[in-house]
Amino acid sequence: MSATTVPAVTVIVPTFNERDNVASLVARTSAALAGYQAEILFIDDSSDGTIDEIARVAASAVLSVRAIHRDHNTGGLGGAVVLGLREARHDVCVVMDGDLQHPPELIPAMLERYARGDADVVPASRYIGGGDSTGLGTAVRLGVSKAATAVTKAMFLRRLWRSTDPMTGFFLVDRTRIDLDTLRPQGFKILLEILVRGGERHDLRIAEVPLAFGARQHGTSKASLRQGATFIAHLARLRFGKMGLFAAIGGIGAIANIGIMWALTHLGVDYVLAAIIGAAATIIGNFVLQELFVFRAEREEASRLWVRFAASFSFNAVEAALRIPVMALMVETWHISAVVATAISLVVAFFARFLFHALVVYAPRRRKTDAAGEPPVDTAALRVIRAIDAEAMRPGEP
Repeated sequence: MSATTVPAVTVIVPTFNERDNVASLVARTSAALAGYQAEILFIDDSSDGTIDEIARVAASAVLSVRAIHRDHNTGGLGGAVVLGLREARHDVCVVMDGDLQHPPELIPAMLERYARGDADVVPASRYIGGGDSTGLGTAVRLGVSKAATAVTKAMFLRRLWRSTDPMTGFFLVDRTRIDLDTLRPQGFKILLEILVRGGERHDLRIAEVPLAFGARQHGTSKASLRQGATFIAHLARLRFGKMGLFAAIGGIGAIANIGIMWALTHLGVDYVLAAIIGAAATIIGNFVLQELFVFRAEREEASRLWVRFAASFSFNAVEAALRIPVMALMVETWHISAVVATAISLVVAFFARFLFHALVVYAPRRRKTDAAGEPPVDTAALRVIRAIDAEAMRPGEP
């Protein structure tokens, strides 16, 4: 396929102290994209003079070479990429590292794969036929990479089922197909962020090309225990953002519930009555916190406040009415502490409460007509399936 049949492209290169790699990267990228309409855009967070080296190389470069230097590296490498996507001259963007472990010679193949018209994102994968991950170095790093990939795919099955390497740093993306405002980059796994958050409007179509991951030419790896911890935290925020906050509030309520029970039972109140009082107090408190922090964005489209409160209180009352006898049965039959039995029953009830609130209490009000003015074609079963799928796949921090 000739260069004239593929789109113009911006090659985005986030850099952090990569001065020694700049000249070679620009030369190899320029050679790979000879005849293409292209530019190289560096987003630089360096303190070693990389920005000056970019300016020197740009003066005689065949391709257009630009650089933006950030004084504050907000969002880390991911934040640099998002800035690059915003500032790129062309909608089709290729993201690659500045350490030459990502071979620029692969960019034409990525462009040609995109030009077929059936993909929005073209990652360069180390784990498909023809790919090679030896550039990772040690067996430990390879094992960690594969384990992290497996865990990540398991957490986002629907969105990542076509991806073998959702954490590669070398990929092509059509920025018109993603909503940049939804991205909350943290650390260096920006492709994962794009695939999970950026495709909120529609699922992104993925087509991979094999990547032979090269050895670093200069400098040192940015991977560290701190980066690993950042990745784990980011993964948790992506997957469990809303559910995690709901759980945190539920945890506060559980502690309050147990505290109320403990205080009342020590004052001589029967443990069943103490459990009822504790449940009523925490149901109200949890609802207030959920309104303020968990489902704040959903309130506008949901039912009115009193309807939400009535639904929430009724469900929690029924749940408590079922849970408390079970708790009493555990106390009387298993002879365990009432406080321990209450804690166990609260954990079991958590998932039921979350699903009910997400799918019922804060569900959007049903419209009488659709966008075309016609009655919507819908069934209760379809609504439940769509709602469960949406909640199961909803990234955190909307």
